[in-house]
Amino acid sequence: MIYIVSELYYPEETSTGHFLTKIAEGLADKQAVTALCSQPTYSQRGILAPKREVHNKVIIHRSWGGRLNKNHLAFRVFNFLTISFSLSLSGLLRFGRDDKVIVVTNPPLLPFLIIIAAKVKRSKAVLLVHDVYPEVLVAAGILESGAFFYKLILKVNKWLYNNVERIIVIGRDMQKLASSKCTDKNKIHLITNWADLDIIYPLPRSKNNLLSSMGLANKFVVQYCGNMGRTHGLEYLLHAAEELYPRLPDLHFLMIGSGARKKWLEQQVSLRKIANMSILSRCARDELNETLNACDIAVISFAQGMSGVSVPSRMYNIMAAGKPILAITDNDSELAMVVREEEIGWVVSPGDAESLKNILELAVANKELLVGMGERARKVAQSKYSLHAVVDSYRDFLDSI
Repeated sequence: MIYIVSELYYPEETSTGHFLTKIAEGLADKQAVTALCSQPTYSQRGILAPKREVHNKVIIHRSWGGRLNKNHLAFRVFNFLTISFSLSLSGLLRFGRDDKVIVVTNPPLLPFLIIIAAKVKRSKAVLLVHDVYPEVLVAAGILESGAFFYKLILKVNKWLYNNVERIIVIGRDMQKLASSKCTDKNKIHLITNWADLDIIYPLPRSKNNLLSSMGLANKFVVQYCGNMGRTHGLEYLLHAAEELYPRLPDLHFLMIGSGARKKWLEQQVSLRKIANMSILSRCARDELNETLNACDIAVISFAQGMSGVSVPSRMYNIMAAGKPILAITDNDSELAMVVREEEIGWVVSPGDAESLKNILELAVANKELLVGMGERARKVAQSKYSLHAVVDSYRDFLDSI
């Protein structure tokens, strides 16, 4: 039996829930797969799903846990504590000898408890790394590197990495960082995420209802679509919008998503009277194709120090939509490497306001250049980042254990 253990799973549509669901369902075509998850806590919070059901050949067991608003830190901590202990109990009751257990790194307590449960039941535990601790807490401004709790979390995460059977990372930068925590480098395997090529594809601008409804059909649209959290450098885009408005009145920033800093962003736009930035709530998955196509260039933005800590899954769907990428990120990140290697956009260092403004001015003046980048992006998504190829990689990886 293969177990997928994650707080987020179907019907959740946020990135972790979506990716874990598709991995499980892909594997279930040829193998027995069970998902252990919680009730929806993110995009589908408020929905009460069955405690047990079979969906697309995957047996799903949903455990009890807190379902409070995750944007409040205390509520989020309560959620991840209750969910982590509940899922670990579910694992203790169900894991069997030589079962293969894939557990994701969020919430951060979950993999520790699941690995202990797997050891008790003599199962094979695999850690799927989506975020690297404690480095992500430093990037989010929650911890300072060198502090006592940083050192403590670093030590226990080294124990975690050295006590799992195998480790899956989703980027080359993450592979490098994970290697610094693990004695046996050979048990770290790179398997990327993928593009939803069946539902994301290029659409003509003239047929985009979102642009028309917002009066942006004749504007040059820079889009940010994704989580508006503490590590996403939203201040860089806010500053660029404010500075460029007098020189480029047809340039418009379209910000779409949710997260801990969305309210702050809305307040800043209102307070500073930034007329060339609009903010929308996150879209449903069936609206994602039109949404991703509602721009001339897409921005993926991170705070400094996020290299190796998190790989943006939205990168692949932006590529599938045939859009060039403006990556505000560390130069050695997976995102930066893909953008440069495939020649599908530009890379700007976090905080380099002058380069960001210069690139946006260049993009506005060279729309033909953007067309070529977008066409290459779509081809790369099709050739390198398909769901079928990624599921095959997971299947071969699990067979090797």
